[in-house]
Amino acid sequence: MSSNLKLIINNNHKIIEDKYFFEKEELKIILDLYAKMVSEGSWKDYGLNISSRQVGFSVFKNAAENALYKICKNFKPKSKNLKYLITDTNGKILKNSHDLSLLLKNTNWKKLKD
Repeated sequence: MSSNLKLIINNNHKIIEDKYFFEKEELKIILDLYAKMVSEGSWKDYGLNISSRQVGFSVFKNAAENALYKICKNFKPKSKNLKYLITDTNGKILKNSHDLSLLLKNTNWKKLKD
């Protein structure tokens, strides 16, 4: 049985859903950036990585290569500035913030690599 399925025997009780994905507005911000970068020819493909700790939006220059960057949302960050991260292929944190919109807007993608 899939871990995403829940059996509800008595639905009178309030069920608290754990969110293990980007919220609608967060995904819109990321996809708007992705569309801009694709139109510039900088990014070609993307992939999603989902775990119980974080969700990541990986971007690729070419589909056959490793991801250039991964935009991550931590579900249980150790500090508020570690909620959203931009990491490299090896998982090294390049930038971080508590605000996804500001993080992506203030990132110079051409100069981001070390």
